[in-house]
Amino acid sequence: MVQPVPSQQVELPIEGMTCAACATRIERSLNHLPGVEARINIATDTANILFDINKISPFELVEAVEKLGYIVPRQTTLLSIFGMTCATCSARIEKSLNRMPGVIAQVNLATEQAHVTFIPALIKVDDLICQVIKTGYEAQEVAVPESALEKPHQPPPYRQDLIQFAAAATLTLPLLVQMTSMFTGHIEMWPRWLQWLLATPVQFWLGARFYRGAWNALRARSANMDVLIVLGTTMAYLFSTVVTLLGRGDHVYFEASSSIITLVLMGKLLEARAKRKTSDAIKAIMKLQPDTARVEQDGEIRDIETSLIKVDDIFIVRPGESIPVDGVVLSGHSTVNESMLTGESQPQLKEENAKIFAATLNGQGMLRCKATRVGSHTALAHIIRLVSEAQGSKAPIQHLADRISGIFVPAIVVIAALTFFGWWFFSGDFTLALINAVAVLVIACPCALGLGTPTAIMVGIGRGAQSGILIKNAEALERAQKIDTLVIDKTGTLTMGNPTVTAVLPEAPVTRHELLKFAATLEQGSEHPLSRAVLDEATRVGIQPVQIHDFHAEPGKGVIASIGDETFWLGSLTWLESLGVPVDFTQGKSLQNLGQTLIGLASRGKMLGYLVIADPLRPSSRLAVTKFHQMGLEVIMLTGDNSATAKIIARDSGIHQFIADVLPQEKASKIREMQALGKVVGMIGDGINDAPALAAADVSFAIATGSDIAMKTADVTLMNSDLLTVLDAIELSKATLTKIKQNLFFAFIYNILGIPLAALGMLNPVVAGATMAMSSVSVVSNSLLLRRWKAVVKSPH
Repeated sequence: MVQPVPSQQVELPIEGMTCAACATRIERSLNHLPGVEARINIATDTANILFDINKISPFELVEAVEKLGYIVPRQTTLLSIFGMTCATCSARIEKSLNRMPGVIAQVNLATEQAHVTFIPALIKVDDLICQVIKTGYEAQEVAVPESALEKPHQPPPYRQDLIQFAAAATLTLPLLVQMTSMFTGHIEMWPRWLQWLLATPVQFWLGARFYRGAWNALRARSANMDVLIVLGTTMAYLFSTVVTLLGRGDHVYFEASSSIITLVLMGKLLEARAKRKTSDAIKAIMKLQPDTARVEQDGEIRDIETSLIKVDDIFIVRPGESIPVDGVVLSGHSTVNESMLTGESQPQLKEENAKIFAATLNGQGMLRCKATRVGSHTALAHIIRLVSEAQGSKAPIQHLADRISGIFVPAIVVIAALTFFGWWFFSGDFTLALINAVAVLVIACPCALGLGTPTAIMVGIGRGAQSGILIKNAEALERAQKIDTLVIDKTGTLTMGNPTVTAVLPEAPVTRHELLKFAATLEQGSEHPLSRAVLDEATRVGIQPVQIHDFHAEPGKGVIASIGDETFWLGSLTWLESLGVPVDFTQGKSLQNLGQTLIGLASRGKMLGYLVIADPLRPSSRLAVTKFHQMGLEVIMLTGDNSATAKIIARDSGIHQFIADVLPQEKASKIREMQALGKVVGMIGDGINDAPALAAADVSFAIATGSDIAMKTADVTLMNSDLLTVLDAIELSKATLTKIKQNLFFAFIYNILGIPLAALGMLNPVVAGATMAMSSVSVVSNSLLLRRWKAVVKSPH
């Protein structure tokens, strides 16, 4: 029997295949699926798959691969969304995108962007844009900046909005003047044909944006704020037009329909202006990078654009100038103000071989430097990307508002209909029933619900960046204030992270020079902080490591390698003893009692000598721990060092609990054990060995001077490497959550009080429209108050 040829083909890239057995396993699993013919190419790490679309979907193929423990790469993109007017719009777009196979989308009303993760083998960016268009909106991909100097996404210019508002206000003002005169008992000032002439362009020209938004929403079988505005104002306008044409004596409400549209336009204008201010923090950082730099070219100093600097270019920074790119000092002596990146107010000394960063400010000396990272690879560009992504993320507290927004508009339309028929039935006054229904439609505002959380998140994360606190996402910002247990790594976190060799103790007949040479040779293959101490000491006395082979690291224990035909072991005394090496613990205990670390070198079952390494506490560690305790946090030190040394460091830093002799893979288990007891655990670390624990913690903090892996894993990066900054991060979290709760309270209470008042006939439609327009502005303005937040704790210097 001939099988039908599958109707579609896809090429899936697969990560994690290490051998032919992996490819065979994936291929066999895929070919067991109905209607699938798969061939795995291990050379290109891809799966070429023919499949019957009627029997299996492309995403099911991806799921089948990932169930085996392999990875199908994802891609992330940023889409600018045009046409959103309220939280209902953003919720609908997000829901539509998330229906696509393998797509995870978050839509932010405040930034007017969608952050989308998708599988490029199955879906293209154009498919995402088409999906947004089908939902009734416009979208385009945001280009990734090649340079930190490029401006981030900004909301559309509101010059046109300003012109539209001015025109609407000009046409509406005479109608408002007449309305005011009628309150004083005067008759209508303007003939009705003139009122109609003034109101019509406001309704259909200046209010056209609301009709377009309503049509797009209804076409997508949904409803948004535009639908409410169009229903309310059109009802008032059409009623007034009919009364005018028929020459009836009923009161007309042209001033109500025009005023509502004008006030909503004003509210949108003020809202857009306020939303722009939420990104002031990132703009302020970007402005610090100079447009030009002084670069050495062909023996001359030339001024060129900063964007044209290349890696290894030599550039000059004069006193008082901003540094253009990341680099290293070749010559010169100065201090540099790095507060714009780290939040640290104390200028940092810069001499030969010191690292410098773009956008920091040089002091009184002149520096000659070499560029090491330029364009989108500088620390400044990394910060801008991180902050932009974080500001576009969604906090868990926002989900409640999203759920309410999804049913808000239909519920308001039902309430308005009940209001109309209720008043008409009980009062018999059609005009009064209509006006009260209009008031219900125009006072309801889902915008305030949608803006309450993202605007506060944007301002909070921006203020954090200005204070040296880089927060990866909104979820971390929300969770930080819930921490009740703080776990702190020792080396490089509580301590300076720059350990030094304080003593070299060889065992006869080995000499001091030989011991240090062998130790440095083994440590050249390790990334542990203690390795750097040994290598630095060897360099200081002029010893060069020799070639090694068969290098192997035992995480948390030590290293093994061969020099020539001889195998050496270098590591903790406990580990060496477990290998059968005779160890003298006597002097080790006395040194450990001083908070110093002792490691040993052995070969052929014999101890060759010991190295004593010390790593002093950071100046602010004890004060930070004291502050943590005052906040009611349980503080625990977690370290792979021996118990004796850990006890001394814990005592000196004021920590009452510590866990020592913990291997890197065990640190994450310790974190999970605490979480199993119901604790919300924060973890502070800096090294590669901390990455699993940082990933396991509820909220993780990484020291910026630590490893790249730790910083990529952590939720929060502390740019100034000061534990006191963790206090500021927690306080910022509390301040931001307070603003979010205030905003949501205002949004809920506004609608809870305003809608019943309108339904009971206690609000004029014009007043209702003004109140609705101002509700969004008030929420955004309340979020902007977070810009006043300041880091409250300063390091001792």
